[in-house]
Amino acid sequence: EVIQASKLAHCHEFIEFLDQGYHTLVGERGIKLSGGQRQRIAIARAILKNAPILILDEATSSLDSVTEKIIHEGLENLMKNKTTLVIAHRLSTLANMDRILVFHHGKIIEQGTKESLLELKGHFYTLWNMQSNGFLPE
Repeated sequence: EVIQASKLAHCHEFIEFLDQGYHTLVGERGIKLSGGQRQRIAIARAILKNAPILILDEATSSLDSVTEKIIHEGLENLMKNKTTLVIAHRLSTLANMDRILVFHHGKIIEQGTKESLLELKGHFYTLWNMQSNGFLPE
């Protein structure tokens, strides 16, 4: 089960290269791992837990774009038939969500699907276009 979960989270390959593979002690908080490796292991652990409620807080923020796309496939399978709360600044992470809430200064200013928010041409639309064109606001 552990190996299957690690394959779904795309961390099996780098785990095999660790000194003792799956038996390697990585230290408290995974200090011997990169940010992306820690995130992929956290996703594998969530796959193993199979809880009915899933909270993903910037789950792909430390991943490069190629790995992020691969991980999204695993996350989509993980989120099926679950209540999932996804917190993300990288809007591509939210593209397939049933409902997106857009916050500004702690208040919900827009909500809907990606398509309905893009049609609204509000805050989400502006951020989506900036990120899609390779420009991220500060």
